[in-house]
Order: sequence, then C-alpha cells, then structure tokens
Amino acid sequence: MRIFLATLTRMAKAKKLCFTVTNDLNYDQRMIRICTTLVTAGYEVTLVGVQRKYSPELVERPFKQKRLPILADRGPLFFASYWTVLFFYLLFKRTDAICAIDLDTMLSVYYASKLKGCKRLYDAHELFTETKELVEKPVHARFWKWLAKRYIPRFPLGYTVGNMVAKTLAEKYGVQYPVITNATVLKPLPVENTEPPFILYQGAVNKGRCFEELIPAMQWVTMPLVICGEGNFFEQTKKLVEQYKVGHKVTLKGYVPPGQLSEITRKAYMGLILLDDASQNNVYSLANRVFDYMHSAVPQLSMDFPEYRAMNEQFEIAYLLKAPLTPESIAAGINHLIADKDLHERLKHNALKAREVFNWQQNEIRLRSLYANLFNA
Repeated sequence: MRIFLATLTRMAKAKKLCFTVTNDLNYDQRMIRICTTLVTAGYEVTLVGVQRKYSPELVERPFKQKRLPILADRGPLFFASYWTVLFFYLLFKRTDAICAIDLDTMLSVYYASKLKGCKRLYDAHELFTETKELVEKPVHARFWKWLAKRYIPRFPLGYTVGNMVAKTLAEKYGVQYPVITNATVLKPLPVENTEPPFILYQGAVNKGRCFEELIPAMQWVTMPLVICGEGNFFEQTKKLVEQYKVGHKVTLKGYVPPGQLSEITRKAYMGLILLDDASQNNVYSLANRVFDYMHSAVPQLSMDFPEYRAMNEQFEIAYLLKAPLTPESIAAGINHLIADKDLHERLKHNALKAREVFNWQQNEIRLRSLYANLFNA
C-alpha cells in the first residue's frame, strides 16, 4: 500500500510538458530524442502534431502523442485551422510548460500559455524566416518576419540547434538560447560492412538541397546513389532522374523509418550534405545528417559553410565543397572521395573520434539541466 501511495504521489508531482510541431510525429528524430530524454528524467511528456489523410499509424513511444485535425495540407488554410485547433487543445490541456517547435506553432503556444499562466519555451530548429521557400516568396516572408519580430522576444526561454542560429537569434531578437544540437545517441557500431558501396543522401528532398545539380552530376559518377526522404522537391527530383537517364544509378526510397534509416546509413560509402547559398538558413545550418553520418563512421561530402567548417576544423570528417555548386563540382567531389582511399579512411577514423564528443548523451545533460532550472527558477 505504501509503495502504491508513493507511486501516486510521484505521478501527481511529475511536471507535465507539451511540445508542438507541424510535421509527422513518426519521423522527427530530434523530438523523439528530446521527449524520450525528458520522460526518463521524470516528466510527463506529450508531443502534438498534425493528422493528415496520409499520416501513417503512430509508432509507439515512451511519451504521449496527439495528432490534431486540419482543413488543408498546406497554405493559409492549413495554418489557420491548425493554429485554432492547437490553441484550444493547449488551452484545455493540463500542462506546466509548452514548447513551441519552430515559428509555425508559436502563436498558439504564446496565447495558450499566456491565458493559462504556464511556462513557455521556443525550440528553434532553423532560421525559419530565412528558409529558401520564404526567400522566394517575399509576400509570405513579410508575414513570418513580422511574427518573428513580435513574438520571439516574448519567448525569453528556449534553445536551438547550432551556434550560428543562436548568434542570429540573439542579434535579431535579443534572446540568449543555449545550443542543443541534433547529435544522435551514441551506440556501438556493428561489424564492418561488406556490402557493395553506395552514396547516401538522407533528409528532406526540398528546394535548396541542390538536387538540380546532384542528379545531372550522377552522369559522371559510377557509384550508385540512394536518396532516403521526401519533400517539396521530390516529384521534380523524379523527373530529373528520368531527364538525365540515371535511373539505373539513383534509387528514391521516399520516407524511411528512423530504425531502418540507421541500418542503411551504416552501410553507406559516403553521405551527402549539399545546400545552396541562396538563403541564410542554409548557410548557417548544421544538419541532422552531420551527426547521423558521423555516428555511422561514414565520410561526408559537405558544404564549406560556417558550422560545417568549424566542425571540420575540430574533427576532419568531411570533404568540403564551395558554393555555388554545379553538377561538375559535385561529380568531382564525389569522385575524389571515391578515388582517394587514404582520405576516405582518414575521414572515417576521425568520425569515430568525433562521435565520442558529439552525441545525445552529452546533450541530455544540458537538456535535463535546462528543464530542471525552468521549474526551479
């Protein structure tokens, strides 16, 4: 009886946290790691996202998950419907703190937390107003820049994914956010891979990721390319594969569950992180893929942008390319990494050292401390 009462007491005292996203709950590896960490730290955690017609069945997790209905998949009607439903869900949900993930859930979180009198945080996964999609749509960009200028300063507590994003947020909005990177969980590596070598791209197949240059580059590359992911440039990528007649070299796998993706990554010969320099968000990014490739000891072909350059100065894990990229420069970079076996082996060896420093176990210490301080302040 005493044990039962003690358990009830602990449950009653557990702080309740709610995280809000607009993407699919099954594939957001950063949020899966964050929510799992905080559950193991004793919090009651709910991750809230969007219910779409094509949403796959939810994967069971150690935290609660909730999908909310929407009226449209994209555009103003999507945001109007989701923000409204999300606001009322948060308003009536028992929670001690709400964390807005990126700018596109901030309005609902701000007003719900304001009315409830609960704590609020902001997790900036990127420089939302500087994404390629908004750079190309100045009318839409004006709205999001207004929203950011008005509301980010009202979230004095938060964290972000990289030093350059943190610096920009401080300069533009006066918020001082610590960095919780997207480093993956450190796990033992399996035995040496003996399968035929291939090039891997994992992540969103979006504008700004240089598929217009990568696909034609495959004309001059003999090693096959595997693309894991979907996005707003997926259909165009399919057409490019047909246009340049490289279908025998390029495999488009679409969305791949995180567990299966890890297996594929470990077998890759090299991993790609290709970005254009048309948006500040790209130039200041530190992609999840950096850590996914690193933890699988997979050499990287990456960009000579500030975060990747700084990482490479500490641990040489990548062969860096200058922007702007061309099909010829991408093909030359890939072929160089294929031909230079000594370089490939050095990058692989350095990745094994880097993963001991950049891993989720290190991030967990900072994340637990951040949330402990949130409620002790």
